[in-house]
Amino acid sequence: MSEKRIILEMGTGNDLYGQNYTKAACRAVQDALHHSSITLFAKLGIDHSEMRVEVTIGVQQPEAVDCGLVALELPRGRANVRAVKGGLDVEDAEAGTRHVVATAAIEAWLPDQAGKYKIACQK
Repeated sequence: MSEKRIILEMGTGNDLYGQNYTKAACRAVQDALHHSSITLFAKLGIDHSEMRVEVTIGVQQPEAVDCGLVALELPRGRANVRAVKGGLDVEDAEAGTRHVVATAAIEAWLPDQAGKYKIACQK
């Protein structure tokens, strides 16, 4: 069965002092989630387990992100998380540290619902 993307949400997160890419990524996911309130599932009787969730995290050091931990931030669906080159590192040369900024794109996919529902006309 084909799928349709029903949600695309973006967020940003940072770790200003710990230089932790996973923490910044988790905060970016939480930021994106706080932009959404999806009533579709309850209104149409769709089980959340039918939703496939694809998360793309952008950071300067993708290999430093624990994608499994980031996936735990998602409250619904079957999650797949991948980290790619992106985000932003702000170097503090004087302190010898970096401030890590991550971006997250969350896409949610459902099986195509075409033909399952009809619009009722009111008289």
